[in-house]
Amino acid sequence: MGRVRRPFVSRSAAAAAAVVSLALVAGCGGSDDSGGGASADGKVTITMGLFGVMGFDETGLLDQYMEENPDVTIKAEVAGDEQTYYTALQTHLAAGSGLKDIQGIEVGRAKELVDTQAGKFADLSDSSGDHFLPWKLSQVTADDGRVIGLGTDIGPMAVCYRKDMFEQAGLPTDRDEVAQLWDGDWSAYVEAGKEFQANSEDGDLAYMDSSTGLFNAMIYGNSEQFYNKEGDLIYAENPAVTEAWDLASEAAGSGLTAQLRQFQPGWDPGLANSTFATTVCPAWMLGHISEKAGPENEGKWDVAKAPRGANWGGSFLGVTEDSPVKEEAKKLVAWLTAPEQQEHIFKEIGNFPSSQEALQSESVTGATSAYFSEAPIGEIFGAAAEDIPDEQVLGRKDGTIKDTFSQGLQLIESQGQSPQEAWDTTDERIQKAVG
Repeated sequence: MGRVRRPFVSRSAAAAAAVVSLALVAGCGGSDDSGGGASADGKVTITMGLFGVMGFDETGLLDQYMEENPDVTIKAEVAGDEQTYYTALQTHLAAGSGLKDIQGIEVGRAKELVDTQAGKFADLSDSSGDHFLPWKLSQVTADDGRVIGLGTDIGPMAVCYRKDMFEQAGLPTDRDEVAQLWDGDWSAYVEAGKEFQANSEDGDLAYMDSSTGLFNAMIYGNSEQFYNKEGDLIYAENPAVTEAWDLASEAAGSGLTAQLRQFQPGWDPGLANSTFATTVCPAWMLGHISEKAGPENEGKWDVAKAPRGANWGGSFLGVTEDSPVKEEAKKLVAWLTAPEQQEHIFKEIGNFPSSQEALQSESVTGATSAYFSEAPIGEIFGAAAEDIPDEQVLGRKDGTIKDTFSQGLQLIESQGQSPQEAWDTTDERIQKAVG
């Protein structure tokens, strides 16, 4: 059995502590906002624009590539916040200047870039190989077959829970028995929460961190969420969205949540101070939990199968069309997203591979997490990945709409609005945002 060799470091956790701009030039620091790299005297400089913790710097892969290719220098700038990064990327795309040779792409932005900026990115269809999950590449494939990015990670989902808190509330603690509490039914997850709240000895302890995590888990278990294949907005009549809203609203209004929106102020202290017992967790979230909950809570957390498979998150690497070192950049992207490198990143920080070959490797399937009570995370998240729908329909403003729904659920949790009032406000905000 494989073992994660050190505590995961999530993209969001490291992002909070990371310097907003980090340049890597054979180990030398500095900042370079000049855009693309250059080729001279047989030497090549490749620039990268990344966000959060995508794993290439943190696991030593950029240094490894430079060691194996001594004529290549890589300069990577890492923005801590993806929203800030994407705003800057849009500005550079519009201006036609300041772009890096390689740009990271978050899945919530993929459709907008495919539809509106595909020509600004090099076609990577000849570099993609055949090892990616089919639906992963489809997310960055234009109508003419142009592939604007290669996949890094995906976000299969599970439920992370505190064994000690479950025991105190009279619920089972064994991960298989816990999974049976809500097998196949997210409403059963909420019902388990009501039992937890009724039996908990600590009246200040919440069952879940936030209703938004529940909402995301439910909608991302379906092929279509906010848009249909034709690009039409369908969230208002899509049962996947309305049912998720209804159940998340029920949880929000029933005192089951700690009223903490994931990755927003207050959530990290909630983990550190043990104020909630469960959180819906994509694979990449484990690192954040282990870091923010701290060593004193190691072995108290565990991971159980979610009611239904779903994918939340994942990224890509694209090469800009006008890069002066386009071919060298394409080779670097193909290498960084190859099965071996995806395995390496998973073993080091837990980002779950989008490569079918990597997913089937023993180092992934056999991985366990000491922090999460030796949970077989490779097996649990691998099974969740198999349950992800084969087709993932994206829309131009998916990221914006998701954030707006999260804000809407907070109106119920923290401001006491009715589900209908919060829905009306959310609907109005979405309409304004998508124009």
